[in-house]
Amino acid sequence: MTVRVFENRQPTIAESAYVDATALVIGDVTIGDDVSLWPMVVARGDIHSIQIGARSNIQDGSILHVTHDGPFAPQGYGLSIGSSVTVGHKVILHGCSIGDHCLIGMGATIMDGAYLEPQTMVGAGSLVAPGKHLQGGYLWLGSPARQVRPLRAEELAYLNYSADFYVELKNRHRETNRAAMRAINAV
Repeated sequence: MTVRVFENRQPTIAESAYVDATALVIGDVTIGDDVSLWPMVVARGDIHSIQIGARSNIQDGSILHVTHDGPFAPQGYGLSIGSSVTVGHKVILHGCSIGDHCLIGMGATIMDGAYLEPQTMVGAGSLVAPGKHLQGGYLWLGSPARQVRPLRAEELAYLNYSADFYVELKNRHRETNRAAMRAINAV
């Protein structure tokens, strides 16, 4: 894993988190307990803060960034990801707020000032426009994202299942990496 300090901003990473060796974490980024950042994830908290809640997983190739305080964005936009959130492959989260127990489908983009209530599911490839507020308990699809229907009971259950699965998977990766390092050091 590559962790960089930017100016006086330093990442804080929980001991139980897993950050893949190819991921990049820069600046004011707080990574909670049992979080996983998978290959090629970039979390760049250089000009505002990024918070990732416990048990959330950020999958391969996703980009997490923020917006600075300036004339076009007074106070800027930090990025806040709640607990037990699944962020699919190649997602862009930019200066938005994601509630607990959400699922963001592969290739989706969530823009500045957007807010996803807890238990929101955003479909693959969707675009959530700046400042958009997505009601929880619904599936949102499209570009721009539109409310399609209430989530079914099995989809709501899947939100928790996905978070649980990725905690278990990150533990397996941590153990495999420890075992590989022990084997290398024994040579």
